[in-house]
Amino acid sequence: MNGTAETSCGGDNPAPFERVSVFGGGAWGSALAIVSDSAGRRTRLWVREPDVVEQVRQNRMNRFLPQRSIPESIEVLGDLEAAARDADLAILVIPSQFLRAQARQIGKLLADGVPVVICSKGIETGTGKLMTQVVAEEMPGRPQAVLSGPSFAEEVALGQPTAVTIATEDAGELDGRLPDNLAGRLAVTLGTRNFRPYLSDDPIGAEVGGAVKNVLAIACGIAAGHGLGSNPRAALITRGLAEIKRLSEALGGRRETVTGLSGIGDLTLTCSSEQSRNFSFGKALASGLTPAQALEGKSAVVEGAVNARAVTELARRLGVEMPICAAVDAILHDGLAIEAAIEQLLTRPIRAESRDLEPVLHLPHPKMEAAADPGAAA
Repeated sequence: MNGTAETSCGGDNPAPFERVSVFGGGAWGSALAIVSDSAGRRTRLWVREPDVVEQVRQNRMNRFLPQRSIPESIEVLGDLEAAARDADLAILVIPSQFLRAQARQIGKLLADGVPVVICSKGIETGTGKLMTQVVAEEMPGRPQAVLSGPSFAEEVALGQPTAVTIATEDAGELDGRLPDNLAGRLAVTLGTRNFRPYLSDDPIGAEVGGAVKNVLAIACGIAAGHGLGSNPRAALITRGLAEIKRLSEALGGRRETVTGLSGIGDLTLTCSSEQSRNFSFGKALASGLTPAQALEGKSAVVEGAVNARAVTELARRLGVEMPICAAVDAILHDGLAIEAAIEQLLTRPIRAESRDLEPVLHLPHPKMEAAADPGAAA
């Protein structure tokens, strides 16, 4: 612990977790370890890659996060058991499709009752399960939270002001007199002068926003790389937000959560910057690269590319309309041409924007009518 804690709790206020283990030494895991350390917690960082562990030990630099050195006060480990030992909070920052296997291992090593914070963003391929469901199956009985929001790892590590959502089922019970409330304890554990948590009692809504925004960021990257301007991007972000709302609600989340940091906040950030791996991947596709070529040489996982099919299949299973995500999936996995995908999206039947009118307003697009009747006026 570096002794620079910025949060103090007294009386019946929630008490922070003092021994924090972050599992996953990529850019985001490293940034969260820096946040925990800055908040004054005794912090361990488990890194899967032995060469990265050795690099950090030698010069405190991590190739996944070259913008900032790892403080000496953070213990960097390659041994999973050592990282879990004596931890009173576990933060899981593991790519979505690897979370199940890692959670199973970590769960056996943590002491009973140690809560887990899920920072993985995605939907499991094949099962269609959210990361909270995966963790509940592999680490049964453990309290859990979702951490999400607009937060590029590099900026967080450099101490730029960042606001995130911490979502737990018990957040609504926090009234200042519940010292064991998980939401409150997490907030005072990770809150610093530059890292500001907001609390939510809707983990599903927070999680869906984080999973779907990566797929939508690929769509925005494709549009930018295809030479389209600001109007199309604004339309993709806004209608993409509607897709997040529909899926969240179908899974039991609340639409209002999608208007917060873990929804529109994260979506806007990821869809608007070259720092986003998903946005950059979309631009590479628009330049003519195949998905395999666009991913070649990338050391970090592009979650949207991994999750496009899982998101689309889950939506179909639930009867939820998500045309933008479906178009990205078709480009990635079915060879749909970008021009054809744009055409399909623009000429879909005309729908209402308000939820109340959606069921009753459904008009054929005039472009499609003209295509069906070659003699019709253009």
